[in-house]
Amino acid sequence: MKIISLSDITEEGISHNPEIKKKVMIRRGEIPYITNFSQANFKPGQTSGQHIHENLYEVFLVEEGEGTICIENTEYYVRKGFCVVAEPGEMHNIINTTQSDFVITYFGLKAEKK
Repeated sequence: MKIISLSDITEEGISHNPEIKKKVMIRRGEIPYITNFSQANFKPGQTSGQHIHENLYEVFLVEEGEGTICIENTEYYVRKGFCVVAEPGEMHNIINTTQSDFVITYFGLKAEKK
């Protein structure tokens, strides 16, 4: 069993843009198939930068604020309560297009090789 409190976790930069801070609750290797379970806080104007995961699903839940999640060059406006899945091989980017914080809880799930 593992119990985690976000208030006890030290912030660190996300890999695609270290200026965006996240708190990692579960890391690669702690639970089979899950590569991470984290919460990121995008300040106004911050972007993760476009990137691809070839063998990973990435699931995003908007916890606070609103912004844009771009998948395969299509922009999707999202706000609190929205859940978005980027599938393996899909180019994606998260952008805070507002003047408020944009908080996303997300996890990666390893995809089986085809």
